[in-house]
This record gives sequence, structure tokens and C-alpha cells, in this order.
Amino acid sequence: MKIRVVMMSLLALATVAGLTAFSPVDPQVTNTLVTNTQATNTQATEAYKVDPVHTTAIFRIKHLGVTYFYGRFNETTGSFTLNTENPCEMSFDVQIKTQSVDTNAANRNNHLKSPDFFNAKQFPTISFKSKSVQSSGENTYTVAGDLTLHGVTKPITVQMEFVGQGDKGQRFGYRAGFDVTFTIKRSDFGMNYMQGMLGDEVTIMVGLEGVRQ
Repeated sequence: MKIRVVMMSLLALATVAGLTAFSPVDPQVTNTLVTNTQATNTQATEAYKVDPVHTTAIFRIKHLGVTYFYGRFNETTGSFTLNTENPCEMSFDVQIKTQSVDTNAANRNNHLKSPDFFNAKQFPTISFKSKSVQSSGENTYTVAGDLTLHGVTKPITVQMEFVGQGDKGQRFGYRAGFDVTFTIKRSDFGMNYMQGMLGDEVTIMVGLEGVRQ
């Protein structure tokens, strides 16, 4: 009888020891779970390269106080990262070449590239680099960062719409895109030529499309 009791006791101890070895509170198991979670979060942040052919940058300025005049830039480059589950991991780094300004008139284009306006030789790029990204609603994000224009850097905050993403086949690859519209004062960036004839406020519209790397 005593032998049977001893055997049962040993069996119970072995069972408890086995459960303890595989318990979720075991430090080794916990560390493994944390590592796996971190790996999942890292994998969720995807890097994209801006597609300059399918990205559009347009500006609008008031002319003579009676209408709006539109122009565009034909060369936009950069990159962004996407993580819709954790927006604080997202970022944007975009450059626009001032030499690519296009208003459908050669003489006006040359004037806009001159020191009177963009001074493309001295300041070849307009750039935006984000500092923070926060969700502000369904498919919308509040993005704060630095805008550099005409050699002057100013902090701005914009609302960006996440338009969509998906695998577009072998020809186009996996893509994602955003749309943003915001307004600045050109005088804040030292662009004061023809004040009165041209408005001070400039609205900038960008349709950003990128290819996942």
C-alpha cells in the first residue's frame, strides 16, 4: 500500500514539473513570444518607392484676383513606408524638382525657374519630410513634417487620404497611394515677386503612388 502511495506521489510531482516546464509564464517561452510579436510588427511596415510616372504634383494660385491659375511639376521622387495597423511607424520623404515646373508656356516656365520665383538653379528641389503620422479617421492620416521651398524650411501639418493598395500583377507590382491637398503662403518662403497680381496663398495637390520594395 505504501509503495502505491509513493508511486502516485512521484507521478503527481512529475506531472506538475512537466506543466511548469511548458507554462506560458516560463521566461524562455515569454521571451520567444515577445520576439515573435516584434518580428510581426517589423514585417507589417512596408517600404515603397515613389513612381514618378504615376505621381502628380499640381499647384494653384490666384491670378489678378479674378481666377485661379494651375501649373504642375513633372518630376517627383521619394519614398514612404506604410503600416495601417500602426501609423506611427509610417513616414514620407518626397522631393519635387523645381526645374520640372510646367505651365504649358515656355516663356512663363523659364520665368518661374528664375530668381523671381523658384530660383531652380540655386534651389533645385522642393521637399517634404515627415516627423509624425497619426490616424485621423477612416483612411485618413494627420502628417506633420518639414516643407523646404526656396531654401526655407517650415513645419507644416497636412491631412493625407490613403487611396488604396494592392497587387497589380507582374507589370506594375504591389502598389499603394495617397492623396493630399494643402495651402501655404509663398511669402513665408521668401517668394514675394508680383504680390498683388499673384495671390500669396498657393494650394498644392499631390497624388502619390509608390511601388513596394
